[in-house]
Amino acid sequence: MGFLTAADGHRFDAYEVHPPSATASVVIVQEIFGVNPHIRSVVDRYAAMGYRTIAPALFDRVQPNTELEYTSDGISRGREIRAAIQWDDSMLDVAAAVDRVAETGPVGIVGFCYGGSIAWLAAHSLAVSAAVGYYGGQINLFRGKEPRVPVQLHFGANDRGIPLESVAEVAAMHPDIEIHVYDDADHGFNCDARASYHQPSADLASGRTLRFLKEAGVA
Repeated sequence: MGFLTAADGHRFDAYEVHPPSATASVVIVQEIFGVNPHIRSVVDRYAAMGYRTIAPALFDRVQPNTELEYTSDGISRGREIRAAIQWDDSMLDVAAAVDRVAETGPVGIVGFCYGGSIAWLAAHSLAVSAAVGYYGGQINLFRGKEPRVPVQLHFGANDRGIPLESVAEVAAMHPDIEIHVYDDADHGFNCDARASYHQPSADLASGRTLRFLKEAGVA
């Protein structure tokens, strides 16, 4: 882990892997469980594909070193911490991560759950070249934030927390956005540490994400 400093002076952790040959970067944005072993493994996977990759610890504003398990208690605590942090403060932290890696080349952002909503907001307000959001529950709430860069979204058809009606509303307002719905997937389908992990959907979404980032110039 290394430290970042946000524009408001907040100092916080980030997990970063920087391959020497990297010519582009990806910011990975956590779920509500913190920068836990799973999120670090996602960073490692993107770095293995040649990206300079960083995951800012957004929960450090409330509880440094947060690493929650995928249990009912972990979900409850994660929701409490997330609710205690203003969205604008989270964006300051993500902006600091973007600034850290921008020297390497184009920056993409990939977020999961809470991070999926952050990725949507980043497409509107941060200096990224592309944004990918996985099952971001608040994207519909923020659908009026017009993306300024290419966006790709992924949802599970069986996700009871994100009704397909809300996905359709986002699609109707932003018809140019690439949206994928996975018929056999639930919330968290991309996370191999969760009971809801669905490998066929995760593999398909991963391939689509990598293709999308490359087409957007994040390569």
